[in-house]
Amino acid sequence: MTNIKMKTLRQYIREAGEKGIAIGHFNISNLETLRGIFNAAKKLNVPVIIGTADGERKYIGTKEAVAAVKSYRDEYNYPIFLNADHTYTFEGVKECIDAGYDSVIFDGTSLPYEENVKITKKCVEYARKVNPEILVEAELGFIGTSSKVFNKLPEGVKITEEFLTKPEDAKNFIDETGIDLIAPAVGNIHGMLKGGIDPALNIERIAEIKKAINIPMVLHGASGNSKEDIQAAIKNGMLIVHVNTEIRVAFRKALEKELVEKPDEVAPYKYMEETIPAVEKVIEEKLRIFNFI
Repeated sequence: MTNIKMKTLRQYIREAGEKGIAIGHFNISNLETLRGIFNAAKKLNVPVIIGTADGERKYIGTKEAVAAVKSYRDEYNYPIFLNADHTYTFEGVKECIDAGYDSVIFDGTSLPYEENVKITKKCVEYARKVNPEILVEAELGFIGTSSKVFNKLPEGVKITEEFLTKPEDAKNFIDETGIDLIAPAVGNIHGMLKGGIDPALNIERIAEIKKAINIPMVLHGASGNSKEDIQAAIKNGMLIVHVNTEIRVAFRKALEKELVEKPDEVAPYKYMEETIPAVEKVIEEKLRIFNFI
């Protein structure tokens, strides 16, 4: 394959905005999940973002995640990017920037506003110094912290209108920090509710925030949201959409089935082989939604 200089993640996000679509962001904890995500993206020929949050990085390694994603990018000359999902300290953000991540998220939602602004701004300044193409994202409004299946809304998450991110707050936060991307609270939650369908997103609030700001928005916690809600969110300004819990559920179900069907198998690559197509199936469904295919 001819090695054509690849566009940056910033350029792909801009193009998504021009096309009225969104880039899929999917978290990994192992190589099987990564392969499933890549297979689906390559099949549909769309760019994709791989995410690793704090716990996932501790499991697979920060530099190891960079090496794994880079291997796919280099071998296939393919637009697959790596994001440091939910990172709660400047030191954590710095580690990921130094390791070679394409983008980072500082999550200061549990901090007082002034402290959140201070550390977010520090993250932006460091990223600009290392490489201006590294994108820095921040989350404004609390939507939970865990990608798991819940019986009820995660503790501390409130999705009534008064608790959602306000347009003026989003604009002020962007102006004070200089971030490249913002993830607002718009009725979304991290994780998903049992039964499969999460509460409806507040599309009107998404549209209001978009009018007030001049940077792309990111929809976190899209596992469990309906196709209609997600596509309406994209039409109103969401340019990246995060999915994690649904991937984990698909992986686990496939693994459990394999272990039952192969009780004597001890080679991981044999009793885990169906996890890859299981993940791929979920990713393809999501990418078709995000790209209106």
